[in-house]
Amino acid sequence: MKVFIVHAHPERQSLNGALTDIAVDTLTGAGHEVRVSDLYAMRWNPTVAAEDFGPEASSPLDVVHDSGRAYESGALSADIRAEQEKLWWADTVILQFPLWWYTMPAILKGWVDRVFTYGFGYGVGEHNETRYGDRFGEGALQGKRAMLSVTVGGPESHYSDRGINGPIDDLLYPIQHGILYHPGMEVLPPFVLYRTVRMSPEVFADAAEQWKKRLLTLEDTTPVPYRPQNGGDYEIPAARLREGLEGAGRRGFGLHVRG
Repeated sequence: MKVFIVHAHPERQSLNGALTDIAVDTLTGAGHEVRVSDLYAMRWNPTVAAEDFGPEASSPLDVVHDSGRAYESGALSADIRAEQEKLWWADTVILQFPLWWYTMPAILKGWVDRVFTYGFGYGVGEHNETRYGDRFGEGALQGKRAMLSVTVGGPESHYSDRGINGPIDDLLYPIQHGILYHPGMEVLPPFVLYRTVRMSPEVFADAAEQWKKRLLTLEDTTPVPYRPQNGGDYEIPAARLREGLEGAGRRGFGLHVRG
């Protein structure tokens, strides 16, 4: 298995850094290949700009069409092409980050903004009255797996069904469904550690063992059963879930998960 880890924490000697190190050691020790993009260490530029798309970039800038043209012609900047190559190479992608203000750190969002260009991350396939592109279960990254490994400062109860911050599955839905599943990757259930600002050595040791077990079962873990857009569950081109498929007690984001 080829695993690509995107690490997004400014302090390498943090809990996130330790989880990345454990992942590298565990996976390589099991015979897998691993590549890591440490975004802060790389001084990754999170800002989309005309320079990303080569000398033919339009003025005013048209990010969608300029990125698509540059992707197709090979004119994307070298740093973007390098990250896309790692995604092509990988069987499994792990995003390692702390939950900051209910989402991923800005540098990781900027990695997505720049790397998931038109024709690569979105805008793939034919759009017509019966098919609205190859997305949500299909796309350029179909056949790959992805998982979030997330550290959360607060206790788990704050992120439960009645928790004041909202259910963790809802908070992670835009990333899991909207970023990873959109271009076709199967999404594995996330690995989430809570109350990390007060983690004792004993709790960390237990968490490290849980993380190792998850890593060693990546190939066998059942993905989140998101509904594929073109599998018949949605009205096209409205992309609206058909009546009668709600499922008992399901609402909100949960409507888009089968079962």
